[in-house]
Amino acid sequence: MNEVDKYLAEFPVEVQEILRTVRATILNAAPESVEKLEYGMPGYKLKGKPLVYFAGYAKHIGFYATPVAHEAFTEELKGYKQGKGSVQFPLNKPIPFDLIRKIVEYKVIQL
Repeated sequence: MNEVDKYLAEFPVEVQEILRTVRATILNAAPESVEKLEYGMPGYKLKGKPLVYFAGYAKHIGFYATPVAHEAFTEELKGYKQGKGSVQFPLNKPIPFDLIRKIVEYKVIQL
């Protein structure tokens, strides 16, 4: 079991399923990326540069793709709580896996 698997295993089963799907979405959109636990959360790098990160919390999934990526998806992210380069996807609502895929694909092109 690698460090990301261990991280995911710390969550309740239903949250693990969501986190595993987020992970698979990222890896499918950026198969060349390198996965590593950084800043206490799963992170992905491409060409040695940060691509995206995600983290599980009690009531949401945090997704971190840098301010530039979030600006490119302002309209799609409008209904979610955001910070500079971060967005919260509430666990009590459907997780927008397709939007996560689009953001990762956008970041791949930018790098």
